Amino acid sequence: MRKTTRSSSGAHFSGHETFPLRQMWLKKAFDKADSSMQVPKAIFTDEGAIATFGVGKNMVSSIRHWALACDVFRESAEHPDSFSISPIAIQILDDSGLDPYAENPTSAWLAHWLLAGRGARSTTWRWLFNQVTAPTFTRQELEAPLADFARKLEPKRKLSASTLSRDIETCLRSYAPRFAGGSPEDFAEPLLGELGLLQEVHKGQYAFRRGSKATLHDGMFAYALLDFWENTDAGLSSLAFETVAYGEGSPGRVFKLDEDSVAERLMVLSDLTKGFLAWTDTAGLRQVHKQPGDSEKLRREMIRVAYE
Repeated sequence: MRKTTRSSSGAHFSGHETFPLRQMWLKKAFDKADSSMQVPKAIFTDEGAIATFGVGKNMVSSIRHWALACDVFRESAEHPDSFSISPIAIQILDDSGLDPYAENPTSAWLAHWLLAGRGARSTTWRWLFNQVTAPTFTRQELEAPLADFARKLEPKRKLSASTLSRDIETCLRSYAPRFAGGSPEDFAEPLLGELGLLQEVHKGQYAFRRGSKATLHDGMFAYALLDFWENTDAGLSSLAFETVAYGEGSPGRVFKLDEDSVAERLMVLSDLTKGFLAWTDTAGLRQVHKQPGDSEKLRREMIRVAYE
């Protein structure tokens, strides 16, 4: 099974051109696919790119970045001049798919999971939601610890302070957009803003919103749990409650759920997954158990359920 963890593709701190992900951008990217579900890479750089996408040159680059970061596009050894459309993107973004226009909250939760849970091309997103534990923080307060984290990931790589600062700013604005001043683009609601995961409590000061997350479907939680399990240790037959709630890259941590919310979601897993996953709480030992079987097939089914 192809691994999609942060470490598989190095650290990424740019590519979005400082534009947060917008609601229709993944669909714009998807719609450039041909009948074989390939998107020519040249379409993003040729002279007609601005007219093709209906946005400025930097936004075209940003759309390409977000399509890769959110697993709409995949690099293909078989087609080096093209991007391949992923199966999950076809399932969701096809005109007859589950949510082609990103109107269902599950689309935003899935994008957040791919950015902050997997983090294959969004290192700052994964770092912010998994490593930052301060009750409140500013962009400036995040810069030095992110730089330390980046150096540990890739000691030989030189990253400028301005690159990291822009990446943090873009990440924060993805969840808590600014509405005063700036360009008209700042008034466009980013896709992740509707999730309520991050709030600007004072000017320039941010805090996570922890709690139950009413718009997060149990099917999306189950998908994330299976994804996390695959990238933690696919061979494990059980995971401890603490791992699901607090482990790095876990659904509990990435979705900012409190303990009660995690427990409530784990309790419905058996019915939701027809026994593939089951929750036990005996003698103070709280665990999720996984039956042998096709985890990938169940993940596709959980995504379908999450859009019902």
